[in-house]
Amino acid sequence: MAADSGTGAERLAALADERVDHRFKGLPPDADGLTVGELAAQRRNLFSGGFTTPVLALSAERLEHNLRLMETYSVRHGLAFAPHGKTSMAPQLFQRQIERGAWGITLAVPHQVRVARAFGVQRVFLANEVVDAAALKWVSSQLDADPGFRFVCYVDSVRGVELMDSALRGARRPVDVVVELAAGEGARTGVRTEAECAAVADAVAGVDTLRLVGVAGYEGEVPDADSERVHGWLRRLVALAVDFDKDGRFDGLEEIVVSAGGSAWFDAVADVFAGIPELSLPVLKLLRSGAYVSHDDGHYRKITPFNRVPEEGALQPAFRLWAQVVSRPSAEQAFVNAGKRDAAYDLDLPEVQVLRSDAGERSADGVAVTGLSDQHAWIRTDEGVELRVGDWVGMGLSHPCTSFDKWELIPVVEQDGTVVDYIRTYF
Repeated sequence: MAADSGTGAERLAALADERVDHRFKGLPPDADGLTVGELAAQRRNLFSGGFTTPVLALSAERLEHNLRLMETYSVRHGLAFAPHGKTSMAPQLFQRQIERGAWGITLAVPHQVRVARAFGVQRVFLANEVVDAAALKWVSSQLDADPGFRFVCYVDSVRGVELMDSALRGARRPVDVVVELAAGEGARTGVRTEAECAAVADAVAGVDTLRLVGVAGYEGEVPDADSERVHGWLRRLVALAVDFDKDGRFDGLEEIVVSAGGSAWFDAVADVFAGIPELSLPVLKLLRSGAYVSHDDGHYRKITPFNRVPEEGALQPAFRLWAQVVSRPSAEQAFVNAGKRDAAYDLDLPEVQVLRSDAGERSADGVAVTGLSDQHAWIRTDEGVELRVGDWVGMGLSHPCTSFDKWELIPVVEQDGTVVDYIRTYF
């Protein structure tokens, strides 16, 4: 059955009816049996309302700021926006992004598409080639059952086209595809040369089950990426679209899709896409940046395009992981009760930002995380730093993609500590 908007809206609303219990770490034990909606209505305080540590909090104000900023950025630069939902896998955030003008949601694997469809997402860009026959048959069933569903995915090989065609035979609607241009030799997926791109496009033209609608890629994989190399690759992508259009490969469409955009170089995407020449059809300039929704205190804070173009605005890190000191074996060392099971650790260690005790919050100067075990963070403290067993330690995290996936229900917290909502994730 297709996931129509009514079903999606009902399922979003039903998230508030889920019962709070042992599945959701960090939530108050005395809330067991309440629905998520009932708990949210209590507007408990994160620090005095019975929450247990570790607990991940998402700032209500900063989340709203980031959503608004990327909405206005996309409009300013004439870009359609399909944020990468694999960052959060949170249908409530998908909906807020769509309400903020997003064209649709970008995803990476078929399971994620099933989640999006279950919650009513009507436009999906799958930034991957799909060769799983069972998944393709499911996508086809969604397209056949719901005329309003738009689905686009990559192709990057003739073999992939053959596998897709075999799985999709008998479908009433073709699957829309874009040829993925690789970001260079040694990059990740994608077709390496323009001649090979043409061969893949020819293969698509030779089957009835697929329809070529554009070109795409991911500039974040450009080897030794810098502004010149990224701009150069993006110009190649645009030139490929121009050549395909001249060759009549998009005849019969309503628009041509040209898509790129991770969270590190979307300023370059805006620059180059602004110069796309007039083609035979309107161009959907589709930006796919997704990490912006929570931003971070590490990897993306360092590389955000807003660092290069500060007049465009600034994203704000919205996550903070709270843990408590459970051991203070020496004047230079402490341990808190959050580790690899709770904090992203694939790019940077957590950053200690604030300390909290019954006396209130205080500076975390002289306090740093030096390592993570499964359930502990190793803390180094400078001489004279006051840090006692039981104190709360607030940490910023790096890489939102591996922060969301560790928490199934995340409190949304206002600046004064009031918890106003809970975000459900599906990984």
